[in-house]
Amino acid sequence: MFIITFIGYNEKELYVKITSATKLFVLALSVTAAMGCQSGGGSKSEAKKEGKVLAEVNSGTITTGDFDRELKNLPEYLKSMAETPQGRKEMLETMVIRELILQQASKDGIDKGADIEEKLQDLKKRLIVEAFLKKKVEAESKVSDEDMQKFYQQNKEKFKSGDQIKASHILVKTEKEAKEILAQIKGGGNFEELAKKSSVDSSATKGGDLGWFGKGSMVPAFEKAALALKEGQISEIVKSDFGFHIIKLTGKRAAGIRPFEEVKDQIKGAIMPTKQQEVFQKIKDELKKSAKVSIKDDVLSAVGGTKSEPKEKGGKPAEAPKAAAPEKK
Repeated sequence: MFIITFIGYNEKELYVKITSATKLFVLALSVTAAMGCQSGGGSKSEAKKEGKVLAEVNSGTITTGDFDRELKNLPEYLKSMAETPQGRKEMLETMVIRELILQQASKDGIDKGADIEEKLQDLKKRLIVEAFLKKKVEAESKVSDEDMQKFYQQNKEKFKSGDQIKASHILVKTEKEAKEILAQIKGGGNFEELAKKSSVDSSATKGGDLGWFGKGSMVPAFEKAALALKEGQISEIVKSDFGFHIIKLTGKRAAGIRPFEEVKDQIKGAIMPTKQQEVFQKIKDELKKSAKVSIKDDVLSAVGGTKSEPKEKGGKPAEAPKAAAPEKK
């Protein structure tokens, strides 16, 4: 099974990562393709499709049902992208390209190869195992407020930050559009509603809110403009490599330890892997305890790699070489 790991990012900085996030979006769709590859090329499952038709692709269709399933299978950090008009458009475009590839593969007979069938069977097993573990682990690896409070009290130094500001923005692709939106704001338009309607990054779903950030977190042009604002003030149009911004400063705070409520999710993320590992080990132990398992070491030694353990002259396995002791200075 394919596993994509995304190194953590600050949601407030996502707009500066739009290009790389789009690439990840495409990659994620290609990975989840295995979940719905039977729907390509006017296949048998075409009759089972649900919802309205979003796109007709030769003899096949992509429906709202297909789109919803695709969205459900996306990693959590990418789902918010489909909440913006641009994100939905990019997602559908990628689904169209994938459908075309599936149709051509079907014409070429690639979908009927023995190798594909074998891999589909392997994938099915992995998905079943993953579903079983997900259900079990999620049910038993709960992180309580007490656990998080304890971690917070023991690691307060880790939550220190310098001076920070809180801002919202509206990001659009053209200066003309930015001018039109700014005119609406100056005429009494609601900043948050306009952000939800017009902004092209994931912060749109939160009214443009980028959260708290300090110096060095944003691109220079954005940061300079944001830091120059007074609380509640809205900027003129700010141009960056990512488009045209209208910025609203919503808060300022001095350096110090971030409050517990603000870092709860971060703490949960730090504790959860250990909890999950403990539960996983418990599941393994319980399954093995109630099962009859017999390992055939002689058969195992004859499969796989050809390398054997190095032996000394007496026939005993040689000890691994010991690391040289560091010289004293």
